[in-house]
Amino acid sequence: MTLSTVLFFGVFLCLWALMHVWVGRRLIVRGREYPAWVRRMIVGVLVSLAIVPVLAVFGRRLEIVNELGVLQWIGFVFMGVSTLLIALTMIVDTPRLVAQGGLALRKRWRATQDRLDPRASDAQPDNGPGLGSPPRRQFFADIANYGIVGGAVGLSVVGFAEARRVPRVVRVNVPIQDLHPDLDGLRIVQLTDVHIGPTIRGTWLDQVVDVANSLEPDLVALTGDFVDGFVDDLGPELGGLSKLRAQHGAFFVTGNHEYYWDGPAWCAAIDALGPTVLNNEHRLIERGAARLLLAGVTDLGAGRHEPAHASDPAKAKANAPAHDLAVLLAHQPRSVYGAAKAGFDLQLSGHTHSGQYFPMSLMIHLMQPYVHGLARHDDMQIYVSAGTGYWGPPNRAGSPSEITLLTLRRA
Repeated sequence: MTLSTVLFFGVFLCLWALMHVWVGRRLIVRGREYPAWVRRMIVGVLVSLAIVPVLAVFGRRLEIVNELGVLQWIGFVFMGVSTLLIALTMIVDTPRLVAQGGLALRKRWRATQDRLDPRASDAQPDNGPGLGSPPRRQFFADIANYGIVGGAVGLSVVGFAEARRVPRVVRVNVPIQDLHPDLDGLRIVQLTDVHIGPTIRGTWLDQVVDVANSLEPDLVALTGDFVDGFVDDLGPELGGLSKLRAQHGAFFVTGNHEYYWDGPAWCAAIDALGPTVLNNEHRLIERGAARLLLAGVTDLGAGRHEPAHASDPAKAKANAPAHDLAVLLAHQPRSVYGAAKAGFDLQLSGHTHSGQYFPMSLMIHLMQPYVHGLARHDDMQIYVSAGTGYWGPPNRAGSPSEITLLTLRRA
């Protein structure tokens, strides 16, 4: 582990701890005065919410946890509750802190004016207790605290139910100008961001594969982030991929998470299961008189882990034979810039999870050029799936997962 990595995680863990201290101060100091045993209980719960997720994420790498089990399940559930508590506390407290800062500045300004002109203070009105009186402040602080805790628990329950069900099928028509008549109606099923690992297992993937096969696709696009673990631990859990059925086959590209757990080993393992792995390469698919060029690139960050796997859309299309339509499978939407330069017509991506749950469902729009759905970029189009599974917290509140059926249509 490099020094920069150690520093990054050190800073992250300090911020994580401080955020829980912030939540604790909000719940204990603001509002009514709780009995000592209640304060101790709040502190104990927050300490657990801070520590157990860290053990769940880093335990296996540090050999604290030797196998996937109950601790990781609890840890990722706690992570979801923690992030929601922190987000809701920030939403409630930030306006108050800004207002307090403004009030402090106003008092400083008035003190300055008083020194310059003592008569000015006599002209300032006294608004009395009003909304700022201690009983009213306590009442509204109590309401805010109940809202923070209730909101975090409620969104966790709703998000858990949404995350654990078999995803809905999202049907998308992709209109393409001058599409070859023999490609009109071509059906592509896209699965992405499954994240087999601590809380998602092969039995769940089998159900997803059954739904995908029932859609009778012409081809299946697997756009990365299928695993969170090493091949030796999780290889058997991906056996369902060998059951995918499509007229022209299934095709896989890597996501960033494959490279956290030995990307080349996962490429070999998935290729052995049947799907064709496209590492900056292409295949030509013939349908009647039409020729579809299907290409795939490795994840944008692959080169940092495996220099030979550096993502390259131009290489993926290099020396391609004559074709009527060029489709690129790329895990991250940001690959669209290179894809447009290389002359692709359509890109299929995942990675964003559409934020997965609040508040990331809002913040993700600041991080990615395209987050979810079909969009146009220059002379090409891009579809971004919300993801089939989830990472970390089993929570999909507000951002449902999907199995995508894309149908090419002549515009």
